[in-house]
Amino acid sequence: MLRVENLSKCWRDFRLEGISFEVNPGEYFIILGPSGAGKTLLLETIAGIFYPESGKILLEGKDVTCLPPEKRNIAYIPQNYGLFPHLNTFENIAYGLRLRKIREEEIQREVHRIAEILEISHLLRRDVRTLSGGEKQRVAIARALVVKPKLILLDEPFSSVDPNLKTKLMREMKKWRKELNLTAIHVTHSFEEAMFLGDRVGILIDGKLEQVGEIEKVFSKPKNETVAKFLGHENIFEGDADGNTVEVDELKIEIPTMAKGKIRIVIPPESILISKERTISSARNSFKASIMSFEDLGTIVKLRLKVSGLELSAYLTKASFLDMRLS
Repeated sequence: MLRVENLSKCWRDFRLEGISFEVNPGEYFIILGPSGAGKTLLLETIAGIFYPESGKILLEGKDVTCLPPEKRNIAYIPQNYGLFPHLNTFENIAYGLRLRKIREEEIQREVHRIAEILEISHLLRRDVRTLSGGEKQRVAIARALVVKPKLILLDEPFSSVDPNLKTKLMREMKKWRKELNLTAIHVTHSFEEAMFLGDRVGILIDGKLEQVGEIEKVFSKPKNETVAKFLGHENIFEGDADGNTVEVDELKIEIPTMAKGKIRIVIPPESILISKERTISSARNSFKASIMSFEDLGTIVKLRLKVSGLELSAYLTKASFLDMRLS
């Protein structure tokens, strides 16, 4: 469907560099990264608002790199939704169809069809300035979808709605994308959105696409330390590997693979089991630790542990923490 090849784009003192990825037909692809990573600039370049300094953008095998936005058949929904305040909901949705000089009878049919799918038929005569954030989002999506684009680009679509409404809209988005067989690129800094909606994800940090893959694989097996830290992984250590063990600060840790020389390992806090007594289990490693500090996070407690010279984070449920009477 979409292929981006070695794309580079400068904007003031920022640069997207060597971006390459593919989006398959019917795929919901997430671009995930922190603020200032270049997510919006990447979308705007794919949409044709900006042209790249180098690289290619191919849509269904056709090179659209230098085509203007209106010739790409790509719909772009910016963060502020971009609704026209002087037009009501119906006319906002119909705008793209009127530009294409579609017959009025067909405009009426298509606008009502998409409004029914997105459950906004009752809003068609409303002034868009009176709509809530969630209603505006649906109108913007309807306006994008009514022209039947090959690809839809969504820039932080849930950034301006409250948490409860966000959860509802995410569920609806998941339903719409399946009903309409959407091919979409959704940019966000939210892990929740990526995990709930995405088929695959690309991690964009400082203008570079660090890793692309299936959601679960990227989150569980980050490609490098940069990705691991962004995804919130703690307990990242460098050590000397020899076979299936690695030595970190004189502590020997068994690992599930063979390695040699300097490597980095991640010990997920949620994978650490805490017990006051030595237990028999299938765990590869068992160490004595002291609690340096703890942080009450509501239903869970985050522990800061010391094992020999190594400091580790670990999690316990609040109930387990109280039952074990740790301090």
